[in-house]
Amino acid sequence: MNVALQSIEDLIEIGGPVVVLLVAISVLTLAVVLYKLWQFARAGVGRHRALTSAVAAWDRGDRAAARSELASSRSYLAPVVDMSLSAGPRDVARLGAEAEARFARLERGFRFLDTVAQLAPLLGLFGTVLGMIEAFQALQDAGARVDPSVLAGGIWVALTTTAVGLLVAMPTAAALSWFEARMDAERVTASRAIHTILSPREGTPAATATANHA
Repeated sequence: MNVALQSIEDLIEIGGPVVVLLVAISVLTLAVVLYKLWQFARAGVGRHRALTSAVAAWDRGDRAAARSELASSRSYLAPVVDMSLSAGPRDVARLGAEAEARFARLERGFRFLDTVAQLAPLLGLFGTVLGMIEAFQALQDAGARVDPSVLAGGIWVALTTTAVGLLVAMPTAAALSWFEARMDAERVTASRAIHTILSPREGTPAATATANHA
């Protein structure tokens, strides 16, 4: 732990204010990612076994089993599916809006992660430009007594900020991509459930009830 802290301190000393900013952003980003993981787990994202069973039971006309399965579901989509059971085909838009409201709560923080993924490399590049300016200024001050190691050392320090920027951006982009993929799957699940309930297979009691409701 002490070694890791010392490495971070050395990195900050080498990279200057830009690295300090990037380290602060990385800590905040990690906090957002951990919060989103907790939020997804608490909402039951991806865990829709009972909900899927309820939809399947409704589709084959077993209303009692459908409501029983739905009552045992802990999915955040359960209230939307419950609304669908007593809705009609004309309510598709309203049910879709209800689902989207729940998706919006889960997607809070995505824009921040996207901003970090795009901005971190630019901040690193900005630090590199500043470092290169300092390196060439040192070279100019040296005059005729130019030491190639001075320029090489300045460039090495300058490129450190770019490396840190990429180090922050790449995991952030990967995490955001994973979160977005999960939400895409959630939208498919919700849409399938709503449309299956509102348009059950013909000949089942659910289909007859839906037709009467329409």
